[in-house]
Amino acid sequence: MPASVHGTAQFRPASDNSLLIYFDQHISLDAHQQVAKLIRLLELQPITGIVNLHPAYCSVLLKFDALKLRHEELETRLRPYFDRLDEVTLPEPRHREIPVCYGGEYGPDLAEVCATHSLSVQQAIDLHVSATYIVYFLGFVPGFAYLGGLPEALVTPRLPVPRRRVPPGSVGIASQQSGIYPFATPGGWRLIGRTPLAMFRSDRTDMSLLSIGDRVHFTPISPGQYTALENA
Repeated sequence: MPASVHGTAQFRPASDNSLLIYFDQHISLDAHQQVAKLIRLLELQPITGIVNLHPAYCSVLLKFDALKLRHEELETRLRPYFDRLDEVTLPEPRHREIPVCYGGEYGPDLAEVCATHSLSVQQAIDLHVSATYIVYFLGFVPGFAYLGGLPEALVTPRLPVPRRRVPPGSVGIASQQSGIYPFATPGGWRLIGRTPLAMFRSDRTDMSLLSIGDRVHFTPISPGQYTALENA
């Protein structure tokens, strides 16, 4: 089944029980807001048969019950939602401060990132903390927030070979993104620092510290401050 278009959105079947909706082919704040508005509208007024929503930078993957819906039927039911996106008011974004100890054992790839871009360690840290990052979506593992807004001077590809284990709280960069590993997992992002904050805890009401739409600022801290916050 070929892709179809409605306004700025493109519908494309992704499997026999999923539909992928693109708002753009590039990361942008406008596409992010369209994704967030559609998610909010579907949460407020669910469509029977949709079983899960998976937002990404510029798209939403809708998983549905193939015994209750077909792709064509779901597209037809979705079209009135797109006509109402401009009416959706998104909540004011929360602002989150994330303390980070940069370099050394906390950020083993920082020196290589600096060498790649001909930056001093302090220049790289200053660049990373200068940006306001947007949480575009969460994925990979619970609580892993994909942050857009990395300064161009720090854009660096992933590691050629992923690590077998990335410590929890590690702050990484990959291409135009930054992110924070909530758990010890394999990973291929360049690690430039680590935060003592728990990014995901099942005993909290809001289990993930970050949510879609949040604005994030990083604040540099010393190893001593890291230890104090970790033990607090």
